[in-house]
Amino acid sequence: MPMLESLLVPYRQFDEFLDLGGWVVGWIVLCALVMWTLVLERSWFLLRIYPQLRNDCVREWREREERTSWTAQRIRTAMVSELRLAMESGLPIIRVMVPMSPLLGLLGTVVGMLQVFDAMTAARSADTRAMADGISHAMIATMAGLVVSLLGLFCAHLLGSRVKLETAKLNDLLDAAP
Repeated sequence: MPMLESLLVPYRQFDEFLDLGGWVVGWIVLCALVMWTLVLERSWFLLRIYPQLRNDCVREWREREERTSWTAQRIRTAMVSELRLAMESGLPIIRVMVPMSPLLGLLGTVVGMLQVFDAMTAARSADTRAMADGISHAMIATMAGLVVSLLGLFCAHLLGSRVKLETAKLNDLLDAAP
């Protein structure tokens, strides 16, 4: 039984965090889960799947007999664009989650402050315990939204830079093909 208790500690701490932050933190966590799922999927694609697609594209270009005509160059441009679009898939959703997280945190701040004002109105005085609960909701929601947003911003920039770099490399590979 002690082992089960120790395994449940992270779950209990997470559940306590959700309770302290209010219902908005649940939406921020959902936003973070969607964002991290996409970040991991895009990372997997760029590390494992894209190299094979790039190699297939380069092989197909090198197997072409004619590579200098206007038509051949348009085909080359289409090949590069197709792979770039495959690499960028999912990035727009990650970029939407970045500003959405702090906005949800702001919503949590407003909800928490409304709880403070409701507590003050109900008690007809400044009940510090009730006010502290509302302020706790407000600050935890704000913090959670900002943390998710900052991490998402970093990942979106990292993935976007990698897409630009890989697109430039692909252009070079197809130009240099003898």
